[in-house]
Amino acid sequence: MRDSPLNEKFAASLFFRRFSCRRFGHEPVSDEALAYLLEAARWAPSAGNLQPWRFVVVREAAVRAALASAAARQRFVGEAPVLVVVCAVPAESARGYGERGASLYCLQDTAAAVENLLLAATELGLGSCWVGAFDERRVASVLGLEEGVRPVALVPIGTPAEEAPPRSRRPWRETVRFV
Repeated sequence: MRDSPLNEKFAASLFFRRFSCRRFGHEPVSDEALAYLLEAARWAPSAGNLQPWRFVVVREAAVRAALASAAARQRFVGEAPVLVVVCAVPAESARGYGERGASLYCLQDTAAAVENLLLAATELGLGSCWVGAFDERRVASVLGLEEGVRPVALVPIGTPAEEAPPRSRRPWRETVRFV
């Protein structure tokens, strides 16, 4: 925020506390916390309020390990006590918006759901990470997803076993344009 016009009072906001956690403790995520996380994801905005998403919650260690293998062998994916696989259903968006709904809106909608999930985890003091590097077909096979349900993000969630590393952002002058 060095070059940003934001007042320091916003520095503690959960938007700035969220980080990509890749080391998790062994403590389980409570059912209550998980319900809150999933509700936060479900309440994300979506085009035409079509909500073209599915959330697959994976607690079983063997399934998490198989998904980690499908995720370019990113072991941390399977080491978190909970893994939420966020899926898009392009046909549901297509009903309202045709090809643009199927190819774009459903992905935007699931991205909003993932961000809500990440921010809700941060709010609860949990660590999480948005993982997009994975073999879609393998993930769909491991989970037995029905035809037309596309996995778009793996989100491991648990008690963080690491602190947020120092981070930075590109300067405003490179990313923001006022017209």
